[in-house]
Amino acid sequence: MISQVIYILFDYISLSVFIISVITYYFSTSSYDKWLKLNVPHIRPVPLFGNTLKLSMKLEHQVDTFDRIYKQFPDEKYCGLYKMKTPYLMIRDPELINKIIVKDFSYFTDRGFDGVYTDPAINVMANSLLFLKGQKWRMMRQKLKSGFTPNKIISMHDKINECAEHLMKNIDEKLKHTDQIQVKQAMGNYSTDVIGTCVFGLKLDTIKNDNSEFRKHAKKIFHQSRFKLFLIQILQTISLKLVKSLKLQLFPRDSTTFFYSVFKSVINHREENNVVKNDLTQILVEAKKELLFNDNLTDKNKFMESDIIGNAILFFVSGSGTVTSTLALCFYELALNKHVQDKLRKEINTNIEKHGAQLNNNFIMDLHYANMVLNETARMYSITCVLLREATKMYNVPDEPIIIEKGQKIIIPLYNIHNDPKYYPDPQIFNPERFSTEQNFKRMNGTFIPFGDGPRMCLGKRLAEIEMLLILSKVLTKYEILPCEKTEIPLDIKNGSGFISSKNEIWLNFKLIA
Repeated sequence: MISQVIYILFDYISLSVFIISVITYYFSTSSYDKWLKLNVPHIRPVPLFGNTLKLSMKLEHQVDTFDRIYKQFPDEKYCGLYKMKTPYLMIRDPELINKIIVKDFSYFTDRGFDGVYTDPAINVMANSLLFLKGQKWRMMRQKLKSGFTPNKIISMHDKINECAEHLMKNIDEKLKHTDQIQVKQAMGNYSTDVIGTCVFGLKLDTIKNDNSEFRKHAKKIFHQSRFKLFLIQILQTISLKLVKSLKLQLFPRDSTTFFYSVFKSVINHREENNVVKNDLTQILVEAKKELLFNDNLTDKNKFMESDIIGNAILFFVSGSGTVTSTLALCFYELALNKHVQDKLRKEINTNIEKHGAQLNNNFIMDLHYANMVLNETARMYSITCVLLREATKMYNVPDEPIIIEKGQKIIIPLYNIHNDPKYYPDPQIFNPERFSTEQNFKRMNGTFIPFGDGPRMCLGKRLAEIEMLLILSKVLTKYEILPCEKTEIPLDIKNGSGFISSKNEIWLNFKLIA
């Protein structure tokens, strides 16, 4: 009798497991016939994880995942892939890329983020420019872009220069005890102070105090728990409500709480005390007044205070993070390519003499080779691995037998295009001459877009460039930058954060020029 019960129970459990397995398999593979039906070249997906199993489990970097897919179809203009269950169309052809992000932008106005990224309960930056969609994005960008006009950027010049001077003094002090500098750390402190001063009117003094709360929390935003991100990805595939019920956050809660509290306090202080300054925070204050209390907006397009604060956090984190990585990688390449460093130093010194030692906007505008050096750094390392877009209406791809449906996710593999020998011969060689006037004229649109392009191009591009050009000028006129015994060659740029940045600290020798 007992044995019969056990057999029955065993059969019941086996049947239940079988049914659950079938349902799970169907659920996880239900979208995997899309590219087959459309005759789009693609790699066969793995149940649940699609073509991103190793990426989802953080066993490989985005660079490796998308490089494998990109190289699988060298003669195709586009190919299909599956990120978990979601079908993505990878655009490989520069001409088509340019159409999507510039010429035919009206068909692809949204970045394509959804789920945990666009839920304010999970992502404090959900309603920032990076993640906003449709009319709300247009309205917010229209308000915020006034903070990045040429005149506004020029007005920030003195503040940036002051931060650069503080960094130089800090480097001088460190070199009294050693000739080796942790470049990524130094540039991170510098960029944090610039954003704090120019954008929020905050004197952070991060250069003097690397353990400041701002620097600590900025680092945490960029270096999240791999396991937590993996868990959120899996759970949102099952149910977004489950992620919310578990109160999981996309970014570390203590860091987002810190930034939210600080920026809310800054904005409220200015409102309550009628403080008016010529910086981005003033634009945020004005945006808050105009957008939060606009009775003409529909409920769908209403804004809340958290939307304004979310944009403040985005500007701070992205502004400091991207400049930090680009500068550190640029100094690294200059140390390894002395002929480039010497040529750059010569241009800087020539222009210092030309402009009477005034490192003003006219001086910056004359640094043509320096811009070539920064462009080559941006090409070689592409801080953002990919651009994402989503079709907001049906799009007939010109001269191709495919229609991109409304809602289709698009992925543009920036890093892979920037390092494709077809467009950049010997891409592993650091060669700023690729960006000479002659070469720029020859370059095909869609093959160099480190800041994006079109209406969703990065607003802070020019601010970042001036910030980098100034510190390059100050450092290289005083020091020769060389590799040292701690310099990692080759450099591991797969740090696990999803962005291109050195995994380890970058150590370089700073030698005073006699």
